[in-house]
Amino acid sequence: MSESKQINFTIVPDETSEATRTYANFCAVNHTPFDFTLTFCEMAPLSEKDIRAAESDHVVRAPIKSRVVLPVQVVPTLIAALQEQMRIYTESAGNADRGPIH
Repeated sequence: MSESKQINFTIVPDETSEATRTYANFCAVNHTPFDFTLTFCEMAPLSEKDIRAAESDHVVRAPIKSRVVLPVQVVPTLIAALQEQMRIYTESAGNADRGPIH
């Protein structure tokens, strides 16, 4: 029998890849028993016409920019990373007392 060997490593983004940066200012979150789906949209300011149209059915459609599906096991690490980055941001920006932005 061969012995199993443990190797520790760090995963980092490959900055040489062709991935494009996508802007989104709205994120809808859904889940199944197996995964979480984050749907990122770009919501532009509403025009008077958009507001009038939304008054009847109370729905505003936002163009989807990206949809990311994550296994449930990844979500706690994502939440922790976002909280840490928000902590660093608020400390450096002097916004520690403003609270969450919705």
